[in-house]
Amino acid sequence: MPYRIEYSPDAEEHLRLLTKREQGMVLDAVDEQLAFQPATETRNRKPMRPNPLAPWELRVGRLRVYYDIEVEEVIVLAIGIKKGGRVRIGKEVIDI
Repeated sequence: MPYRIEYSPDAEEHLRLLTKREQGMVLDAVDEQLAFQPATETRNRKPMRPNPLAPWELRVGRLRVYYDIEVEEVIVLAIGIKKGGRVRIGKEVIDI
């Protein structure tokens, strides 16, 4: 049974700030990568060190999707663009 995927209000805003092409890439990757076994580590999906953002990261090229997993549900918490050792999430730049 697939996990239900929810986007937080913040993640929806982050998504709106991306180009249409980037939005499509993120939505396709989330549906493909997180609907089944979102807690299984892969090349593009990994648990993160403890941080205030999210426990899991999905890499989609230079885009990053930060999410949490609850019972039968994946909650996308933030979406950003990585450049170097920093990620721009919305209008904020974060060192990760």
